[in-house]
Amino acid sequence: MESIGNLIKQELRAQDRTVTWFANKLNCQRQNVYDIFNRNTIDTALLFRISSILHKDFFAFYSEQIKNEVKYDIN
Repeated sequence: MESIGNLIKQELRAQDRTVTWFANKLNCQRQNVYDIFNRNTIDTALLFRISSILHKDFFAFYSEQIKNEVKYDIN
């Protein structure tokens, strides 16, 4: 499973946004953004804020993982 931090980083790049822009939107320091990029897990409140800022449903990533696991557990 790909890390959520890497998915956020990829989306930020796909939108051609800078780390500085993202840090300003999150109201944090740039270093905190780099820390987010390195995370394998993330708090749901923070993920909600990030999803809202980037207009991307990052929760769908987890939902898809759950669907795949349930599908394989049944068989």
